[in-house]
Amino acid sequence: MKKTLISIICLVCAILPMSAQDFTFALLTDTHISKHNPAPAEDLNKVVTEINNNPKIEFVIVSGDLSEEGDFTSLSQAKAILAKLNKPYYAVLGNHETKWTESGMTDFGKIFGSERVKFEHKGFLFLGFNTGPLLRMADGHVVPQDISWLEKELSEAPINQPTFLITHYPLLKGDVDNWYDVTNAVRKYNIKSFLGGHYHSNRFFQYDGIPGIISRSTLRDKDNNPGYTLINVVNDSLYVSEKKINQAPIQWKSLSLTEKYYTKESGNDIYPDFSVNNEYPLVKKIWMNKSGVGIYSSPALYKKNIYVGDDMGYLSAYRIKDGKKLWQFKAEHRILGTPEADNNVVVFGAADKHIYGLNANNGKLLWKIKANAPVLGAVTIHNNIAFIGASDGVFRAIDILSGNIVWQYNQVKGYVETKPLVTDNKVIFGAWDNTLYALNEQTGEVEWLWTGDIKGMHFSPAAVWPVAAHGKVFITDPKRAMTAISLQSGETIWRTNQSMVRETIGLSEDNQRIYSKTMNDSVVCYSAETDIPEHLWSTDVGFGYEHAPSMPIEKEGVLYGSTKNGLMFALNSTTGQIIWKHKVGNSLINTLVPLDKNRVLFTATGGEIGLLEYKNK
Repeated sequence: MKKTLISIICLVCAILPMSAQDFTFALLTDTHISKHNPAPAEDLNKVVTEINNNPKIEFVIVSGDLSEEGDFTSLSQAKAILAKLNKPYYAVLGNHETKWTESGMTDFGKIFGSERVKFEHKGFLFLGFNTGPLLRMADGHVVPQDISWLEKELSEAPINQPTFLITHYPLLKGDVDNWYDVTNAVRKYNIKSFLGGHYHSNRFFQYDGIPGIISRSTLRDKDNNPGYTLINVVNDSLYVSEKKINQAPIQWKSLSLTEKYYTKESGNDIYPDFSVNNEYPLVKKIWMNKSGVGIYSSPALYKKNIYVGDDMGYLSAYRIKDGKKLWQFKAEHRILGTPEADNNVVVFGAADKHIYGLNANNGKLLWKIKANAPVLGAVTIHNNIAFIGASDGVFRAIDILSGNIVWQYNQVKGYVETKPLVTDNKVIFGAWDNTLYALNEQTGEVEWLWTGDIKGMHFSPAAVWPVAAHGKVFITDPKRAMTAISLQSGETIWRTNQSMVRETIGLSEDNQRIYSKTMNDSVVCYSAETDIPEHLWSTDVGFGYEHAPSMPIEKEGVLYGSTKNGLMFALNSTTGQIIWKHKVGNSLINTLVPLDKNRVLFTATGGEIGLLEYKNK
């Protein structure tokens, strides 16, 4: 009886006018503090000063992209400015903290206290969480463990408690790949609105029917005015106003706090289309595990097992035959780089600033090496030496049997995420400093450095996994160009923007062709032999806009590829003819690992791990 009475009271409080609960808060977003540009800091300081002079503002929400490059210096500067506020503030991450993150996103939590936000104010619950993407260029994504956290917090809150959800990205198709997972998880609760940014403008959306308020950036506008958003909760309504510095607020939206804008049932949005699977019915899942944790690394194949790192810091071994989990090892923070195994040792780096060597049979720790910053790079093992880059400016060569460092090169100017290429006694890798490095495999001494006159950190050849053939190293980069570089000298042989490719490259097994995904629908093939860019074929795969750094991989005459929205495909590597397509979920599929011409292993940021087979007989 007592519980029923409490439930009735909570329901009544949710629908009655809330004049006793009136309050005002500020929504700031997209501050983009940069160590290279003082203007964003000047704008944010002006906003903070004005907020401090307004006693009606009771707290401040900052909805992501606090920094331009996600680096420690810029995030610390943002924190120092926000610390001047004379009222509480709460911050969530934006894509500039997650895509470009030298720390593997660990700096944000250290500086601001957490990657999530939870607080209550005058009967309202506020929950904030990350919308990604983490390190890889892709759509935004809410990892499974954050959705589980969100559901837990909402289910444990008082019945029908009015709630605001704080994200950076709008929960829209094209912005967040699994928006529907979030909206379906929260729609049975009393969500008043999402609050966010990203678009640098005042917008109102409905995410599957749930209201979504998007704020302008604090950066000065075309009239040189910094600004922010004021939100007033008055009686039974919510009023949203733009506030430019030293100007009166201008209301641009209002919402009822008693009207129900959506139902508990599934919304009306157009959900992802899986009909492509009906077009290619010969493709079957041999097995698929849902880990419940985001995965940003490809599986490492060794003998009869694969090894997968995840966002919670687990390195797990699975049996290829049936997907059975064999063992699990816990690092102290997330694993983002792809591991590799050889000679019964599996090697990986983690954001906890360590490189690990484990027994590949049972997961027992053999050795670990401490770096001076998170280790985000993928591993390449060659002749029992593991090559891996970190975020401390050091690239290491490690004997996998002893765990001893063979050599280290400490002049890398940016953080490393790529998988190194070992060829012709050279180790070749890119970093987020506009540079492609070629080091001597035996000594670690510089053979050459290539920059290609690329300006701006964001255009670095850092996510692509280089390949080499016929005396040339091939890369693609965010400038949407494909480049052939002399393996011997590091000089540019050719560079072309013809196909609008980005951060993906693959090499045929016979070393005659190179492959890449374009940024819209197509896969292209060029000659690896010629000293000019010779285009051989293009295939319209129909995957739409695409910018995920998942590499095309050839096996037994079949070219395998994957996309940011859950699609995998197989092409005839000689002609480009489509063999099959298959969609698993709607999130980024990491670089695939083919077993043969009919079977391919995959992992996805949605937490899926699996094996597909094309049964063409």
